Amino acid sequence: MRINDMSDEDIRELYTASRDAGVTMFDHAAVYGVWHGCEQRFGSAVTLSSSERAAIQLQTKVGIRPTPNGAYFDFSYEHIIESVHESLEALQTDYVDVLLLHRPDALVEPDEVARAFDELHAAGKVHHFGVSNHTPGQVELLKKSVRQPLAFNQVQLSITHANVITQGLTANMAGLDQSIDRDNDILNHARLHDVTLQAWSPFQKGFFDGVFLGDREQYAELNDVLEELASAHGVTPTGIAVAWITRHPAHFQVVLGTTNPQRVRDSAAGSDVELSREEWYRVLTAAGHTVP
Repeated sequence: MRINDMSDEDIRELYTASRDAGVTMFDHAAVYGVWHGCEQRFGSAVTLSSSERAAIQLQTKVGIRPTPNGAYFDFSYEHIIESVHESLEALQTDYVDVLLLHRPDALVEPDEVARAFDELHAAGKVHHFGVSNHTPGQVELLKKSVRQPLAFNQVQLSITHANVITQGLTANMAGLDQSIDRDNDILNHARLHDVTLQAWSPFQKGFFDGVFLGDREQYAELNDVLEELASAHGVTPTGIAVAWITRHPAHFQVVLGTTNPQRVRDSAAGSDVELSREEWYRVLTAAGHTVP
């Protein structure tokens, strides 16, 4: 979502570093770069042979429509079809591997979504489908009409923004903010229904509040623990921040959102680290979460 102003050379460097580190999935959205801007930059900068295209997965998202008066959501049949065709043209590809509905549309008509998905799938233009930031109830409503598996749900998750995980640790504890269920149990619903959760903003303190890595004013203890574990496992604190997410048995995919090739390398190295239970919980408590 941040490559719109990068040069072709820098985008290619980022892509090459990602592939060399073992990354195979690249996440896009129609709204990134104002309107298909980042998809266009990627498509023009990265020339993919047929074999290289087959070796990676391109994911994009549909549904957020920006206007001068603010954004709104649109899961209508017409918009889904139009936006996907524009994404394919921008990315210079015949198909996307995964299409996500980008945040919930309060005016969604599941039958319209189903019609669009059926058409795109039958034409070979989209292979797999999912959602982002949807509650279990919203997913189940879509499944009433949608025939394809909704195999992905992209949600915000980092060590410090971890309610999707930590709420369950303190269920039934009155007066504790952590015990409030804000997402209708997304995590357990996903595990019960074989939905892959994708963690976006894995280094953010909160909702675009800046990163916790290196923030010793607010997260001194957490950074101390991350540095200690990084040294013990031969990676960087960035790697441990990733390892904390990938250690969870839900098998989260981590959506890095970085334009820094070295951070990609550091993150990929962290995904190979398996933290012990003790280490995982130590990071959790160092971030200020309650373990009763």
